[in-house]
Amino acid sequence: MAYYVYILASRRNGALYIGMTNHLLRRVHEHKQGLVAGFTQKYKISNLVYVDVFDSAYAAITREKQLKAWNRAWKIALIQQSNPYWNDLYGQFV
Repeated sequence: MAYYVYILASRRNGALYIGMTNHLLRRVHEHKQGLVAGFTQKYKISNLVYVDVFDSAYAAITREKQLKAWNRAWKIALIQQSNPYWNDLYGQFV
């Protein structure tokens, strides 16, 4: 089973959300449809801009916590390294 750490953005350089799941398509779909109450729903954060894949839940949780502790500039640099135009990557996984 694969585990995913993902970053969602409201827009380029907009609000960011970091999460972890074992079913990336379902989870991002829930964010896109506004089914996840709270921060992502309130700020309309639904563009998948970064994904890491792991073989273990422990590794994914560790990475999620690491990224959440990073400052905003590091998070933006990480996104821009692999996705310089902040494209919504959701379509690549459908």
